[in-house]
Amino acid sequence: MKAYLIGALAAISLAGAASAQSAQPKITYIHAGAVLDRPGEKPRGQTTIVVRDGKIAELRNGFEAPPAGAALVDLRDRFVLPGLIDMHVHFYSTGEPLKSRLEMPSRDLEDQFATAAVNARRTLDAGFTTVRDLGGEPRGIRALRDAIARGDLEGPTIVNAGGMVSVTAGHGDANGLKREFAAAERANDPALCNGPDDCRRAVREQIFTGALTIKFAASGGVGSNIAGGLGKQMTDEEMKAIVDTAHAFGRKVTAHAHGKDGIDAALRAGVDSIEHGSFIDEETVRLFKQTGAALVPTMLAFQSVLEQSRSGERPAASAAKAEEVARVVKESHRRAVNGGVRIVFGTDSGVGRHGINGREFALMTEVGMTPAATLRAATIDAAVLLGRSDSIGSIAPGKDADIVAVPGNPLDDVRAMERVEFVMRQGIIHKAGGKRTVFPAD
Repeated sequence: MKAYLIGALAAISLAGAASAQSAQPKITYIHAGAVLDRPGEKPRGQTTIVVRDGKIAELRNGFEAPPAGAALVDLRDRFVLPGLIDMHVHFYSTGEPLKSRLEMPSRDLEDQFATAAVNARRTLDAGFTTVRDLGGEPRGIRALRDAIARGDLEGPTIVNAGGMVSVTAGHGDANGLKREFAAAERANDPALCNGPDDCRRAVREQIFTGALTIKFAASGGVGSNIAGGLGKQMTDEEMKAIVDTAHAFGRKVTAHAHGKDGIDAALRAGVDSIEHGSFIDEETVRLFKQTGAALVPTMLAFQSVLEQSRSGERPAASAAKAEEVARVVKESHRRAVNGGVRIVFGTDSGVGRHGINGREFALMTEVGMTPAATLRAATIDAAVLLGRSDSIGSIAPGKDADIVAVPGNPLDDVRAMERVEFVMRQGIIHKAGGKRTVFPAD
């Protein structure tokens, strides 16, 4: 058989994504040394994964030769997993707050879209084939989502929230900006609302601009430049109006919530998940379990904000809140893990740098999760929360061929997930590593 390198695929330009897809074979055989086809269960040994027209067709024991016209991917010395899912990213943010503030006056929406496209590609390279983008320019992120879905650009599948729904002066408002900048940011901002009826309108506006999920700020936030604390910012009635409206449109709802009062109120309002969850006590754990909502801890974001605050990259109000959260957040997350709260993987990338998403796995083990549980949180459990478990989250016949590979066994050392070498999304190879080769069958 004639060999050719596919490492060059990693260098394909964004504009050439569509041609790269059309050039790849319709049938691909993957020889995997070990396969965690259903995270949370025992991995398979040597396996041949048959990919046909972007879907998983079969998993066969051992290594089988491909038929004529198919391709063979050699991952016999690698550990293979389903494509990873990050439930909290911001492609329109760079993770460099000081630089962003300096550049803001000179960056148009077109510049920001280009940045978002680069961040999407970095995230795909890190092994994340699906993400939930929880706040960015609503029409821009919708356009990026659709361009990736068409194959025009390379990146993960995006489930987008549009703008974060917030009350006036809340975490989603333009706090701390001079009046000219604040006026520009707030002008006709459809995500700002006050009162239940207005919050229903805000949700509908996000859906109108293409949001597939809804996010709202139930509490104050670490990143906002306002010394208003981290407690509850919306009324119970406003939260309930948001949740009910979103659910009526078939959208799931997540709440940004740090303080216990904000978390608890959002859970009682019926949210599907909580982002961050900095202050969790036993009562909050009981509410999580009663409602079935998931916690997305975003531990990497806490680490990033703390580092940025201590280096002077964040304003004083934000830095003070970062220090407040740092004192309690690990114990809160440990309490949630020990209490049996459903934990789902998310990094809040965009608060920190993109492309280092895999560092979240080790942070999750520091609060008591096993490596196996963290991998399930980033695959099967995330797919369930998205409502997409029929197509992603495991390597099984009929599902999308979203597949990644790492050196070493992440069940023994979860930091292997920081070194993703192979990425396939919907049957298309986007990253192959310098030494992986493909052999078309003669």
